[in-house]
Amino acid sequence: MRVADLLVRCLENEGVEYVFGVPGEEMLDILDAIVDSKIRFVSTRHEQGAAFMADTIGRLTGHAGVAISTLGPGAMNLATGIADAHLDHAPLVAITGQIGLEATHKESHQYIDTTEIYRPITKWSTRIDTPDITSEVVRKAFKTAEAEKPGACHIEVPEDIAAQDVEGEPISRRSVVPQSPRPEAVRLAANLINHAERPIILSGNGVIRGRASAELRAFAEKTNIAVANTFMGKGAISATSDLSVSTIGLQARDHVSCGFDRADLVIAVGYDLVEYSPRRWNPDHDKTIVHIDFTPSEVDESYVPAAEVVGDVASSLRELTRLVHERDKCDYFDKLRGFIVGEMESHANDKNYPVAPQKLIYDLRQALASTDILISDVGAHKLWIARMYPTYEPNTVLMSNGLAAMGFALPAAIAAKLVMPDRKVVAACGDGGFLMNAQEMETAVRLQLPIVAVIFNDFGYGLIRWKQMGKYHRECGVSFGNPDFVKFAESFGAKGYRPRDASETLPALQEALRQDVPAIVDVRVDYSENFRLSERLGQMICPT
Repeated sequence: MRVADLLVRCLENEGVEYVFGVPGEEMLDILDAIVDSKIRFVSTRHEQGAAFMADTIGRLTGHAGVAISTLGPGAMNLATGIADAHLDHAPLVAITGQIGLEATHKESHQYIDTTEIYRPITKWSTRIDTPDITSEVVRKAFKTAEAEKPGACHIEVPEDIAAQDVEGEPISRRSVVPQSPRPEAVRLAANLINHAERPIILSGNGVIRGRASAELRAFAEKTNIAVANTFMGKGAISATSDLSVSTIGLQARDHVSCGFDRADLVIAVGYDLVEYSPRRWNPDHDKTIVHIDFTPSEVDESYVPAAEVVGDVASSLRELTRLVHERDKCDYFDKLRGFIVGEMESHANDKNYPVAPQKLIYDLRQALASTDILISDVGAHKLWIARMYPTYEPNTVLMSNGLAAMGFALPAAIAAKLVMPDRKVVAACGDGGFLMNAQEMETAVRLQLPIVAVIFNDFGYGLIRWKQMGKYHRECGVSFGNPDFVKFAESFGAKGYRPRDASETLPALQEALRQDVPAIVDVRVDYSENFRLSERLGQMICPT
């Protein structure tokens, strides 16, 4: 068989169901091999969309998603999605084509050294330069991508190698037994927790990745310790829990910041520093920290743990729950929770139009079930979703947060609907972010995936305008025009909706979610609320 045939058999061996990409000349043998396999090739309208789709597969399933491209410009278009998976710790394997080896030593048409370019944005980047190593390379790429902390790996396949004959078999996929934490580390952490007066839990993306939400909830309930989650940790503890004090991650101080100010111990569980710098919640370097994660802590002057419980997060939490003492709930965190819940519900009956972002998020929550999936693009609306969207289950809110890449939500929604067909899936987009990968609406229509894109429309890059006005009191380059998004949707064979006042927003969302084709809901948003929020947070006084 060809190297391309063996490579595709190796992908099947890894359990790959979908490969996303744009067909290219240097990938002809691989594409031809996919035709005879069980794998479904999803042709996207831009390689960046393909990478975001593979990234999302990795987040939702824990198994590496696969994106492929041709050489040169195709490989460069994949790079943003690969970097996103790398920083958000989503397992992904990228496979790129290349010219024949005989031409790689000199200036050649479309040739760039993709392996070297990808090296800083992957855990491992390599080239299959001889047929006999194909099985080893594929197995290593998946094993490396999926190991904690997960991320992206890259395999380059020159077109002459892909066409060569080879003998071989895929290497069997073996489950790795999760590492148990050292008992002495667990005892030290438990002792610190038992003697703390005002501890708080910081729950990060690692809890979601490690499928450790049930263990986190059991630990919090036994100890009555309040839980704050990062943006990507939303849903690890239900927003209905009286121990949830919502989301930390804004650059400005928020209600939850008061809890960190008061805390004498921070229990960081599955916390990735790339999401939110510890200097924002430990600026004086005086917090006692317990680190619970799959890997040892990153070195940071604001993050020096007194105890490190390294191993499988779920196992670590179970062991700690056995050793920690029950305690009374801290009234202070009840006060904070009251402020947070009150703000989430403050715009429920707001009649103004254009709508406040809080109102649109409130209506989205009413339109979606607890296990439905909301995917946030990057922009001002992402900050509002992080603060104001109550989340009840893990992996029901996805966002790009480490790289914070605009254009993520629509492709991600397509992948989410492929692997979670029984759930409603909404892509929440700013008008700027939506148009960065709007062409993937055709992909959704072609695949007959009834996702809904909700556009927070303010005719501009709202987040940057917010920052410019806050710092300089004037703006530059942030205003633009938009197409008619309803006609845009209809031109693809999708449905389009545009509420005319606040009372029509929730019905439009509900109707869009009932369709059997993709839909766009174009909502005019009043982002003057951004400046009001900045003013409120700037004047915020923590309860005493």
